[in-house]
Amino acid sequence: MNYLAHLFLARHSDQAMLGALLGDFVKARLSGNYSPEIETEIWLHRRIDAYTDRHPIVQAAKRMFGGPRRRYAGILLDVFYDHALAKRWSAYSALSMDRFIEHFYAVLNQHQAILPETLQSVSARMIERDWLGSYRSFSGVERAVRGISTRLSKNGHLLRDGLVDLREHYRLLCQGFEDFFPDLLEFVSNQRAGEIARAFLNGDADVVGNASAGAGLYLPNITRQAIQASCPR
Repeated sequence: MNYLAHLFLARHSDQAMLGALLGDFVKARLSGNYSPEIETEIWLHRRIDAYTDRHPIVQAAKRMFGGPRRRYAGILLDVFYDHALAKRWSAYSALSMDRFIEHFYAVLNQHQAILPETLQSVSARMIERDWLGSYRSFSGVERAVRGISTRLSKNGHLLRDGLVDLREHYRLLCQGFEDFFPDLLEFVSNQRAGEIARAFLNGDADVVGNASAGAGLYLPNITRQAIQASCPR
């Protein structure tokens, strides 16, 4: 999962969305530098990434990438799944994607002071170039992958070459996302239910209230059949 999907999974509160984004930038142990809700979301971000990486549908998708490009399949799928989510946004959310993104960018601007320096720089470019909105088109995936490839220490060309596999298996990968995403929603709901119980026992009312709202959002209220339509370009 990349930025858009992680933010969607944390859409129940502003603090949760900040934590979901910080999950890509805070790698050290959590030690109280952020609010309990933000740190919960950083922790959950890591759990979501681990669950995604080992899911059978994602493992099968990685095998669609040829030769040495398969080494970078995880990165390519993370970006592509944001595109697949953007294309089918209305199947998962009653709030328009434009309004969701506009709100998150405002939240990001309001909380610059708590962001690590690296994220402050990234967030400015994210907003200016509308990274989240760009995932609606495959050209947005291409731009994102090319940008990531320039930051790799080596073999950036292999990541860029993986765009060939994304184009070749486009419809299968979209279908795979639609099969996988309900499982992820259920996983996140279950993780949040556990977090609510822990916060309740610790007497953290804010985490209980916000996590409870989030858990309600993640209870799968859509059927697999309802989202099995193809994902055209």
